[in-house]
Parts: sequence; C-alpha cells; structure tokens
Amino acid sequence: MRVIDDPEQCYRAVASRDSRFDGWFVTAVRTTGIYCRPSCPAITPKRTNVSFFASAAAAQRDGYRACKRCRPNATPGSPEWNTRADVVGRAMRLIADGVVDRDGVHGLAAQLGYSDRQLNRLITAEMGAGPNALARVQRAQTARLLIETTEMSFTDVAFAAGFASVRQFNDTVREIFAVSPSEMRSRRGRQPVGPGSVTVQLLRREPFDAESIFHFIGERAVPGVESWDGTTYSRVLTLPYGHGVVALEPLASSVRCELRLDDWRDLQAAVQRCRRLLDLDADPVAVDAVLGVDPALAPLVAARPGLRSPAHVDGTELAVRAVLGQQVSVAGARTHAARLVQAAGEPLRHPVGELTHAFPTAGAIAAMDPDQLAMPRLRRAALLDLCTSLANGDIVIDAGADRDHMSQRLLALPGIGPWTVSYIAMRALGDPDVFMPTDLGVRHGLERLGLDGSPKGAALAAESWRPWRSYALHHLWAQL
Repeated sequence: MRVIDDPEQCYRAVASRDSRFDGWFVTAVRTTGIYCRPSCPAITPKRTNVSFFASAAAAQRDGYRACKRCRPNATPGSPEWNTRADVVGRAMRLIADGVVDRDGVHGLAAQLGYSDRQLNRLITAEMGAGPNALARVQRAQTARLLIETTEMSFTDVAFAAGFASVRQFNDTVREIFAVSPSEMRSRRGRQPVGPGSVTVQLLRREPFDAESIFHFIGERAVPGVESWDGTTYSRVLTLPYGHGVVALEPLASSVRCELRLDDWRDLQAAVQRCRRLLDLDADPVAVDAVLGVDPALAPLVAARPGLRSPAHVDGTELAVRAVLGQQVSVAGARTHAARLVQAAGEPLRHPVGELTHAFPTAGAIAAMDPDQLAMPRLRRAALLDLCTSLANGDIVIDAGADRDHMSQRLLALPGIGPWTVSYIAMRALGDPDVFMPTDLGVRHGLERLGLDGSPKGAALAAESWRPWRSYALHHLWAQL
C-alpha cells in the first residue's frame, strides 16, 4: 500500500516529524495555505486542518504554497520510483532527468511507447498531477538553486531552468515560493562556490553508509574520466546539452555536490544522475528490516546500516564497462577502460585537474579499428556489437528503459551473458532486486558466512532477500 492511501499513517508521521517519509508525500494545511514535508519542525497542525498529497505538484495544483522553513520541494525523492519497473515508475525517473523540459510530454510518451493522453491519465491517477505539473515543480527548484548559488541574470536563470519565458519564470517563483526572484536572491547567505560552479547539498535518508558506496565507486574510477582521493569522488558527466564535472563529498547529513557545466540547462539532469549514482532516494530502513531478519546477513547489516546499491550516471558507459570487466579484476577493468578513454574519448574544452576526457560514446567505440582494442577476440566482438546496437538505438539503457525488454535485447547479443545483463540492470537501471549466483564474490561471501556458495545454493539463499537482493549482493561484496 502506498503511504498516501493511509491518511492516519501520514498524520502519525507528521506528528512524530519522521524524516523517513520526506519525499513520500506532502502535508497541506488548509488554514495557512502552505504545504510541508512530514518532518517540518513547525507546530504540528490539527488533523482536521490537513490534507495529504502524493506530490508537491498536486498540492500546488490545489493552490498551496511551499513552506519556506522546510522546503518540501527539496526533499529526497520517493524511494518508490527507484524500485518500480512499471510505466509510471519509468516516467517519474525520466521526468526527474528533465525529459519533459527537453522533449515535452509528447517526447516522454513516445519514449515510453504510450500516447500523451494515456500517459497523462496514468501519472495523474498516481500523483494527483500530470507530467507538465511535475516538471514545473522541478523547474522551480532548479531556478531556486541558480538564484541562490550563482550570479546569473534572471533571464539566464529562467531559460537554464527550462522555463519558456521570463514572465513564466517570475510567475512560477512567486506562486510556489511566495517571494519574487529578487527577494529570494537578496535573502541568500554567502555561497562558497568557485567561478562558473554551483554547489548543491544532496539530501538523503538516514542511515547512510557513505564509506562503502564511495569506496565502491572510487576504487573503480577510470583515469581521465574519474578520480577519487579517499574523500572526494569526481567525474566527468556527459549530459544532454554538453559536458560537466562534478565533485561529490559526504557530509554529516548530506552530500556536497559541486558542479561545473557547459550549459546550465543540464543542472536538473546532473543533480538527479548524481542522486541515482549514490542511491540517495533509497529507503534504507525498509531494506535493512528485510535483510536484517536473515541470521546470516544480520551481522553484515548491523555492521553497515544504510548500505546503498550504487547506480551510474550514464547507462551506455556502464554497459561498456560491464563488458570490459568480464572475467577480469577490478584493476584490469579500469586499465581497459582507461585505454579506451584515451583512444576514443572526447577531450574536455576545460579540463579540471585529472579529469581530461568524457567517456567515449557508443558510436565512437563502434567506429574504432578492432585492432585498437587489446582484449580477447570474443569480448572485443561483443563490445563492438553492443556499441553498434546502442548507437543505432536498437538498445536503450537509461532511467526510463524497460528492464525486461532491455535484458532480452542484451542477452540476444553474442558474448553478453546473464552476469553482464544483471550487472547492467542493477547499476544502469537501478534495479533493487538483482542477484548474481555465479559471481565469484558471491561465492566467497557466502562461504565466509558458512553458507553454500554454489550457484544453486546462492540462488536458494537469496530468495528470502527479495525485493532487495541488490543490497544483499553489496553486503556480500563489502565484507570481502
């Protein structure tokens, strides 16, 4: 049951200021005309004066304004959209990535294989507002970030945030935040950012095992595209309008995200892809509650509460790296990827430290001379076939991809087996219920716990870990 279906549960969360429900719903107070996140520190309103909405957009549609104190439109996203593989879940991930701003509702519907009317009906039924209204909330949040953290003119802010006109930008900011853009900028504090950059605090749900997830992505950092100094993870982003560079650093209650972008229209997409990379919208309490019941996994869950399952910022890049990593060590996969970057990656116009190239596109790799790829013949052929299919659009790997359809298309390619497809589904699509019974790390992890590490034994043990087998997989890897 979705939490919004139970108003009394919603009110209990509000009364206890339970931050775990931030992003699941918003609370609208009829006597003030304001909507808040569940954990808002303001005095709890009377039950008779509140209504609950599945989204900020639905509350705004009914005439409510965002609370200036708790900023409900800046909460972590609903973990529901991480886990669901149906069309609404896929649509919500694409809306978060900015598809409506770039291609309109028609483009979103076409990408999902639905008519505009069908898609609008499905999303409105679940969220209380259609895709345009949901995208409008995101545009307002992006505008707020740019107003408060940059010196950009309001005209530039309006178009960078995705508004069609300055007037629409002004009207939306006033309606949602009850202040003008000028007032919002005048109230901001000092922002410790460098020239041409913007710093965002990425909120998360607690607990959050920062050490494990940063170590996981850091030890796989590809020279030229990524770097990790033990504290800060940085990488090049390939975005719809250009390139960007991000630096991510875990803080006490958030993740510091400093972005440099070729085009500010990419801000929303960049922020959302970084959130997905670090799995910040997950519900760690729900995950740990299921996995912690298993006597074998319980000590691992207790040792790493809030362990996340990292996704990736680019599905094509992840798929390429998954093939490069077949039957080689993590270090070997990094070496192959680094060579590929130097051979086919696009040099950045403005390198930042060790970050010099964007990861090669599928088209650039497909056009390479096979002799440039120093790897076994069959793996080389698999890589080129994969990149040809990606470049042609025969296979799409992004936040809105259908998991089953993508898996079937990948398995049809020679040299792409179940392990590779599972790894791509887990990291490129954020599937929370992936398990790899033939993985060597899984075997060693299970045997260390005194369990049967054979593929049959591993698959049997993992049945009780549904629907969070991806997290169980990371627990097994992390203990090694």
